[in-house]
Amino acid sequence: MPRLYTSFAEFWPFYLREHSQAPTRALHYVGTSLVVLIAVAAVVSGRWGWLIALPLAGYFFAWVAHFGVEKNRPATFTYPLWSLAADFRMWGLWLTGRLRGELDKAGVAR
Repeated sequence: MPRLYTSFAEFWPFYLREHSQAPTRALHYVGTSLVVLIAVAAVVSGRWGWLIALPLAGYFFAWVAHFGVEKNRPATFTYPLWSLAADFRMWGLWLTGRLRGELDKAGVAR
């Protein structure tokens, strides 16, 4: 039986371990970056229909990573909101060069 997490602080290390391989994280970064770019483009242009592409852009790359690279079940199936928050946190830490320390704390091997 899978462990049930009761806080985001408990969930975060699990999330990082589920993204232990660099190609998995890279595919997530592509998807998250596209989500941000599409959202900004929709707001700037006023073309709100583009927002329909957000889930496709985000989930496509993430699911390719989980099923094709990591060979695990996406955490979003069990923890959809925490997974979304963790994805943006991981992306932000990667962008700012601070992810390595979090991966080390979570026990993700280099």
